[in-house]
Amino acid sequence: MSLIQHLINGELVNDSGRSADVYNPSTGQVIHQVPLASRETIQQAIDAAKAAFPAWRNTPPAKRAQVMFRFKQLLEQNEARISQLISEEHGKTLEDAAGELKRGIENVEYACSAPEILKGEYSRNVGPNIDAWSDFQPLGVVAGITPFNFPAMVPLWMYPLAIVCGNCFILKPSERDPSSTLLIAQLLQEAGLPKGVLSVVHGDKGAVDALIEAPEVKALSFVGSTPIAEYIYSEATKRGKRVQALGGAKNHAVLMPDADLDNAVSALMGAAYGSCGERCMAISVAVCVGDQVADALIAKLVRQVKALKIGAGTSCGLDMGPLVTGQARDKVSGYIEDGVSSGAKLVVDGRGLSVAGHEEGFFLGGSLFDHVTPEMRIYKEEIFGPVLCVVRVASLEAAMQLINDHEYGNGTCIFTRDGEAARLFCDEIEVGMVGVNVPLPVPVAYHSFGGWKRSLFGDLHAYGPDGVRFYTRRKAITQRWPQRASHEASQFAFPSL
Repeated sequence: MSLIQHLINGELVNDSGRSADVYNPSTGQVIHQVPLASRETIQQAIDAAKAAFPAWRNTPPAKRAQVMFRFKQLLEQNEARISQLISEEHGKTLEDAAGELKRGIENVEYACSAPEILKGEYSRNVGPNIDAWSDFQPLGVVAGITPFNFPAMVPLWMYPLAIVCGNCFILKPSERDPSSTLLIAQLLQEAGLPKGVLSVVHGDKGAVDALIEAPEVKALSFVGSTPIAEYIYSEATKRGKRVQALGGAKNHAVLMPDADLDNAVSALMGAAYGSCGERCMAISVAVCVGDQVADALIAKLVRQVKALKIGAGTSCGLDMGPLVTGQARDKVSGYIEDGVSSGAKLVVDGRGLSVAGHEEGFFLGGSLFDHVTPEMRIYKEEIFGPVLCVVRVASLEAAMQLINDHEYGNGTCIFTRDGEAARLFCDEIEVGMVGVNVPLPVPVAYHSFGGWKRSLFGDLHAYGPDGVRFYTRRKAITQRWPQRASHEASQFAFPSL
């Protein structure tokens, strides 16, 4: 059994203290151990970042971008290797893992435009012989805490942009599936990143608290559950840190009577059951406007949910692999039981699935509920598993009210052929990311990702233009060079043009 190590100041290092098991969820077997960083180890990474920062912040943006160009090439060359590691430790299918990596690479491509995105603004002659400009300067040492469900993509939302903006970055990935994250960081070093600019430290809450409490860490990015997002935001901001903390979700898809139902069903199958529903943008609620739409949707979904191809994630041609841990599987099973007890109609029951040759794996089949109501726990809470709930309403207005009343506001979508309905939905829905006939409206890398309400704590979204603003500080400079022959009297009133 191999030991996964920290990457600090360009070297692989280990803690002699606590460690955690890393499982292959397809087999249920422990395949690695990962050290859980002590505060001393976290401080080593912080010290390395502090030492590297002065030289890195003064490296021209074009040279920083050159590192990112080489990094992008290495990621593409190692796609199969990275996807294999993701699938072995997370359980998602190889195709899904490759798709995750490709979306991460998009953010590296955006970081390659550093000379453009870091250009300031200049105004000549804002006053007599006075020029003014703004400059985007790095914060210093920043950190990211990332979840198990996207071990490649979510870290790539963070550190390529932070680093290309001139910061030094400390990454604490999930301890459940750290191998692909570590390999990708090593590829960035291979691309020419100086030692200390990026460190990877594994750990649990102790490592998170150490990063929150360290005065040298100026900003924290987080993706995960809402309770932890709220905790990190509260604890870090009261210490004066900048925070973007992305939390949980309960994403609704609204199906109008005029929707292209066959295409909507295909979209819902991937959005609800892809990656076993372990996505913060997964569609977990289908809101049907009218019983006729709901009855037709259920009839089409039942066949496809029962036909899902499920097996070891590293096998080819599958729809779903296992959940990430046995605890995750049992938690989702508990939600299914709770839904039945609450009176929802369990149309397809995914419990009790056994995959031949992988009987100890953490598998669940797809589950489908009908007649779910807003007071039920399976409606209110994020299940984070392969469970789709169907809710029936009488009108688009009722569907929108349902969504707007929910505590989460991460993503949503509407399936319709009616442009007026789609426009109303986009304008009035209180959700941060909206799709029209697009079930997973994840913004491309040159936009920004983030929800509303209790899905995001902080003012700036992840990656894209908001990411540049988050990882930099704007400095405004006003400069005058008076003419030699002139002399001005003192002014005691507030200066104006």
